[in-house]
Amino acid sequence: MKYDLIIDSRPSEVVIALLRDGLLIELHKEKHDNNFSVGDIYLGKVRKTVPGLNASFVNVGYEKDGFLHYLDLGPQFKSIKKFTRRAVDKKLNTASLKNFKKEVNLEKDGKINDAIKGGDLVLAQISKEPISTKGPRLSTEISLAGRYMVLMPFSDRVSISQKIDSAEEKSRLKKLIRSIKPHGFGVIVRTVAQGKKVAELDKDLKNLYKKWQGISKKLKDAQPNTRIHGELNKSSVILRDLLSAKFNSIHVNNSELQNELKEYLSIIAPDQEKIVKLHKKETPIFQEFNVTKQIKSAFGKNVTMKKGVYLVIEHTEALHVIDVNSGKKVDSKKNQEDNALAVNLEAAEEVARQLRLRDMGGIIVVDFIDMKQEKNRKILTDKMKEFMSTDKAKHHVLPPTKFGLIQITRQRVKPEMNIDTQENCPMCSGKGKIDSSLLLVDQIETKLHNLSETTKGNIHISTHPFVASYINKKDGWFSSSISKEWSNKFDRRITISADERLHLLQYTVVK
Repeated sequence: MKYDLIIDSRPSEVVIALLRDGLLIELHKEKHDNNFSVGDIYLGKVRKTVPGLNASFVNVGYEKDGFLHYLDLGPQFKSIKKFTRRAVDKKLNTASLKNFKKEVNLEKDGKINDAIKGGDLVLAQISKEPISTKGPRLSTEISLAGRYMVLMPFSDRVSISQKIDSAEEKSRLKKLIRSIKPHGFGVIVRTVAQGKKVAELDKDLKNLYKKWQGISKKLKDAQPNTRIHGELNKSSVILRDLLSAKFNSIHVNNSELQNELKEYLSIIAPDQEKIVKLHKKETPIFQEFNVTKQIKSAFGKNVTMKKGVYLVIEHTEALHVIDVNSGKKVDSKKNQEDNALAVNLEAAEEVARQLRLRDMGGIIVVDFIDMKQEKNRKILTDKMKEFMSTDKAKHHVLPPTKFGLIQITRQRVKPEMNIDTQENCPMCSGKGKIDSSLLLVDQIETKLHNLSETTKGNIHISTHPFVASYINKKDGWFSSSISKEWSNKFDRRITISADERLHLLQYTVVK
């Protein structure tokens, strides 16, 4: 598998597309004025506590107060609170925790009023971005993420990623980290640290400690409700978390952003600095790499796959519902059960991609095609888990119910990605909506594919004059038209004619 990162820098935002073997699997939007991202650290001021919720509301400068639950305070909260208070009062001269006297750990089943009260200053980190009418979700269990590890102040624990299977490698990493980590800090070792040498790990650890030093320094002059530490931009976070030998290229259409990414890569992976390339063509960068078309086809209510299988995705306030439809995909050589399994497995892969692509969180219910055999239900469940194994968000997949429903829970840390794929209708001056015209040619080709498997003989297609002109047009002297390519692909004569009676997205196919 090869990964490509396509970054479109626009006047008001940066849009980032992650492709795996050319297929769009992640899409991120980051506004230039976005001040509330997961990982940012603020000096917040407690507005009030709510004993009934065992939580407090904290002002971090957002229009809605942040929500801080007792369980998100973390066991070392008393130590963090003491450190913050002393730093703000300018009674600390160092970021080191070597001689800092820690307080006793917070009780797990305690009450919010016993820990904080209105007016207290707390060092809080955003764990969920503001969503809808809610303010950001906060945590005072501070963590600083790096390329190979996560640094946690006031904790002495060293944890190793569960995805590292080798007991010998786990033992090596644990001993190594314990020998180089600063006193008073805990470390979570990430999966990508597997097999890395001490020099690389030590460099990453020192970079994280520098961040902590910067936070301590800023606290001395910080005003309440201000940001103390900002996370990396979205593109750098993706590089930090996913960058490997599988990364093929990074294309960006902004020279300043290109220099930023090169500078970041020179720190975390100098040998891959050359993969950052500046897009200079007049063609929009997303159009050049077929991202726009994939966005149009992936974000509608109906998502079509190969050979007619399609998903219907509905969103409600409480949950998301996905319905799987077989369309015209029926193999006459297979029985109903085998056909249902084949469609479900194809749909499961697309469901996993859609969840990651749209960043859908909460409860998702997928209505797969009913299967009677228990072994096939188990195959579907195992495959669904396998397809979602590369998803970084925490998730849980339940086995199918007797009605063929699979329930999935997925972590929600930022607003869901919603894109309107419909266009203004050119026939009614924009008063109505039509499906994306970008996908019409693909729809016709899918229709031809289905016909070629079930019928013989030449095929004639009637379309709106604009569409007919586009399909019959040659791009150059030596190039062929789309209709000619179809004739070669399906090994029969395919003719396209214009019919002014048809709507822009209407077409008729006649054998």
